[in-house]
Amino acid sequence: MKIDDILKIENEDERVSALYDIFDESTRLSTKATQVEFLTTVRQIEKYLKQGMKILDLGAGTGEYSLYFARKGYEVTAIELVEKHVTQIKEKINTKMSIEVFQGNAMDISMIEDKSYDIILCLGPLYHLSKIEDKMKCIEEVKRVCKDNGKMFFAFISNDMVIATETMCYNSGFLQGDTYNHESFKVKDFPFVFHTVEECRKLLKDSNLRISGEIAADGLSELLADNINNMDDESYRQWLNYHYYCCEKPEFLGASNHLLFIAEK
Repeated sequence: MKIDDILKIENEDERVSALYDIFDESTRLSTKATQVEFLTTVRQIEKYLKQGMKILDLGAGTGEYSLYFARKGYEVTAIELVEKHVTQIKEKINTKMSIEVFQGNAMDISMIEDKSYDIILCLGPLYHLSKIEDKMKCIEEVKRVCKDNGKMFFAFISNDMVIATETMCYNSGFLQGDTYNHESFKVKDFPFVFHTVEECRKLLKDSNLRISGEIAADGLSELLADNINNMDDESYRQWLNYHYYCCEKPEFLGASNHLLFIAEK
């Protein structure tokens, strides 16, 4: 199925599932450049993690984060919309892990009790929800199942940075095309949904959440992917150190394809 065909699918669950028949989520974080996002996000989560805490991974993808924390001994619940991904997670579980996996929609996780998790990861759903009411519904569900002193992690794709990476890495004619508004620079929300930094802030504040952290999750990694992937291990380690130094600075926040916001009630 082609992207144009997926556009015609009206049911949102079916549309997202069809999308991931084209995009192989299981290999997305498999290179040095793409690992920057994963390592940065884990580093931020681990600042708040204590033994005995319960983690909910909402929109778990193929389970990179769920499995990582389950291997470290945490009790994890993974909820994922795409059936193929649910199967892939289950295939990687071993008997030493305390992990439950459900197929479900991030806008309705009624199987989860109120205030039952210390850490909530919402690292994928907001990539796909284009309607404001759906975004708010998803965030309300995250709030509902988060303990009063818990932390919520929300990931977004940066509207402004994607224009640079699309132009420089994938499509030299992007700036002359019609997939973004040439005056406002708003990128069309398909196949993914894009947010500016201010839109991320507004969405969380309108949900009555307090933002306690704003991180440029992968920084320049997609733009510089070829160079990063060709680094030797020591150069890569130093690049990560430099990225960690930059990623929490306000002046670097917009220069990142993926944005990570940490919030609390």
